[in-house]
Amino acid sequence: MKYKLSDICDIKVGYPFKSHCFNKNGNGVRLVRGMNISKNGLRWGNQTRWWSNLTKELNDYYLKSDDVLIAMDGNVNTNFALIKKEDLPLLLVQRVARLRSKVVPQRLIWYIIKTRNFSLYMNAVKTGTTISHVSAQQIGDYEVELPDLEAQGKIVNILSTLDEKIANNNAINANLQQQIRLLTTAWLTDFLPFGGTRPQGWCEVNLAEVADFQGGYSYTSEELQESTIAMATIKNFDRKGGFKMDGFKEIVPSYKLKESQTAKLFDVLVAHTDLTQNAEVIGNAEILNSTMGYDKVIFSMDLVKVIPKHSVISQFLLAAILQDKRFKGHCLGYVNGTTVLHLSKKALPEYKLYLPSHLSVLSPLSDLLEAHYREIAYRINENKRLAELRDTLLPKLMSGEIDVSDVEI
Repeated sequence: MKYKLSDICDIKVGYPFKSHCFNKNGNGVRLVRGMNISKNGLRWGNQTRWWSNLTKELNDYYLKSDDVLIAMDGNVNTNFALIKKEDLPLLLVQRVARLRSKVVPQRLIWYIIKTRNFSLYMNAVKTGTTISHVSAQQIGDYEVELPDLEAQGKIVNILSTLDEKIANNNAINANLQQQIRLLTTAWLTDFLPFGGTRPQGWCEVNLAEVADFQGGYSYTSEELQESTIAMATIKNFDRKGGFKMDGFKEIVPSYKLKESQTAKLFDVLVAHTDLTQNAEVIGNAEILNSTMGYDKVIFSMDLVKVIPKHSVISQFLLAAILQDKRFKGHCLGYVNGTTVLHLSKKALPEYKLYLPSHLSVLSPLSDLLEAHYREIAYRINENKRLAELRDTLLPKLMSGEIDVSDVEI
């Protein structure tokens, strides 16, 4: 049976807060504005705003866990978010629509708007030329065919199981990344395997003595088109650290591309440019843990590939060294620019670190780091398969093409 979204859920638009009363100091409750919503969910940065005048009239604008948000301006067909318990408390701002179920499982609302049909509908009804807009009425008019309540619950359970596995993998990877940082600090800063003091024979060296550096590919906008070749850019670098697999740009590069500007699995990339004035990305080092099924991955001129010179200094050890906070601090001293920040070409070669004269001493550490990075890569690729399975099942379950009547959950 077909229903309008407005029949099955309450659609509320955010409170018209006065922008001059926003504060950035973290006092009060965080506000969810359209710019905080992307196709990857909620995002926070130096534009985060807070509200401290918490009056009773705001009570209806507090968000709850599993609330679904739609940005009503901008990329209205992709910018959706599902509120998680750990995000709270949050307040809803105007030009953002909140969807809360009346009669169906709340999580089902999330799966409805994640379908391709909903995205196509939003594309069809949006208005505006430079910036797209949708209204709450247009969102509410979307029609969806739903099975009976029992089937709805089964669909939610099936899809939620996949989402939970993805979330668990992400949590494990975050823990593994933390272990990498702790191991690297223990060995190369605190010297714990050597009694807590730097052993004799360890010398201060420049990074240029153990690594080479390769600049990225300078591309034109005309080259950005559908392709089996992906390009890594600063869009792949998360502000909080980490490599975002959905940041790749598809590209058909020209003959000017050099083979050395290709990034292979487990290559180390450092951001040399930053569009944020807080320098949140510049100097960040990330390892390419997955090619996400692309035939080839290249990297842009905003990145530099760091290549180990010695077999004992593996790319895994190199990545861990450059992900240490001391390297980030070093890079911040080499930043120049106003609107766009750039890292001096001297920053990487001149980074100093202590290494043993016999590099084989670091082999146990290198082996541990490799095992951790490879496990992270395995879980990233598993999440890719799980997400593809979920997105394939979603329309078939919703349409009844896959019958769940005999499924026992």
